Amino acid sequence: MVMTPWVPPSETEQLLYEAGARGDVEAQLRVLAGTELYIGAPRAEVEGDPGMVTWRPYRDPSGLSMLPVLTRGMLPPWHPEWVFHGVTLKWIANFAWRDLGQPLAVNPGTPAQLLLPATPHHRALWLRHYAEHDRPSGDRLLALRHGALHGPLAYGLACGVHLAFGNGVPWNEVGTVCREYSEERESLRDSWGITGRADWQEQLNALLDARNSPPEPDFVLRVREELRAGLGEVPPAELWRETAAGHAQDVGAGQGAVKDIEELVRRVVRYEARFRADGLLPPDGRVTTTVAYDYGRAVNLARWGLSARFCDPHEAEQAIVYAGALSKSAYGSWEEFSAGYALGRVLRFDDEEYGRFYTQNVDAHRVLTEHGGSPWRNIPWR
Repeated sequence: MVMTPWVPPSETEQLLYEAGARGDVEAQLRVLAGTELYIGAPRAEVEGDPGMVTWRPYRDPSGLSMLPVLTRGMLPPWHPEWVFHGVTLKWIANFAWRDLGQPLAVNPGTPAQLLLPATPHHRALWLRHYAEHDRPSGDRLLALRHGALHGPLAYGLACGVHLAFGNGVPWNEVGTVCREYSEERESLRDSWGITGRADWQEQLNALLDARNSPPEPDFVLRVREELRAGLGEVPPAELWRETAAGHAQDVGAGQGAVKDIEELVRRVVRYEARFRADGLLPPDGRVTTTVAYDYGRAVNLARWGLSARFCDPHEAEQAIVYAGALSKSAYGSWEEFSAGYALGRVLRFDDEEYGRFYTQNVDAHRVLTEHGGSPWRNIPWR
């Protein structure tokens, strides 16, 4: 068979395409076993019964009926009333196949089309591949070739790459799916209290205004920067702690709050020392503001809101570009931005345990500053 020249949108489609060109069904199944697949559905239907998947057949030009699924890179453009279920090869294999002559169609009608017989024997093979192959869920740097790679939108998306890396989704996609529709809406409801457009807008505004995170970390960091400007050098930790506590008293903080400020300075000192040891900061580096944590999450909340159909693509892109501009004004480099993001996150969630909330920052920072395919290596900060 002569393969038409085609540039696959991501590694998944490329691997499927190359395996198809070789006639290597085993390789195709290995790819499918390790990726999420998508089944389209009307939005109203999914909202009415999120757990129900109605799998509609697809007919090719010859009239052959097949059951279609899509890989992420082959999803159609965003539509407000058409959403997608995320399924696995295991789910497909266990589906109650009514017509055993009806094949599974992966990316039907596209250059990445793959037709697989769905007899009990074949579906048993799918289950074996699913059981034998890992499905990485996060800590991966992924991109779509047709996604934003340059310009203000790509810059803003690169400011949200920590979470894209941790969630194992393409960093540069503003489209149909971030996570599958029901999961997206459930996550926004449970983690953010977002159940509709107004809630989403309120939370997004708070992030873009850097009002979501507690104000105390930036308060003590501003005190240090004011001391540094006056002294001409970074102040000793004891002077910084005493000055921050004094400022807190001056603005009416009670004794308990003042002690919390003193302990916060100590925590920042300890975290920054660990950051230097782990490469998040240079030997003489420090964090000047933690607003990166809110701005980076604003980028992702825009993507999640689009995926949940709480906004349209134009609104999501506007928010992402704005978050990128805010980030650029607050920091001098991707490395500084990353350290600010990391400090904001660990001060809020890690409690000096140096657990998952800490190690994810280190892993992301190392990949994003060192990997040749990282947006931080290809998009200049200024």
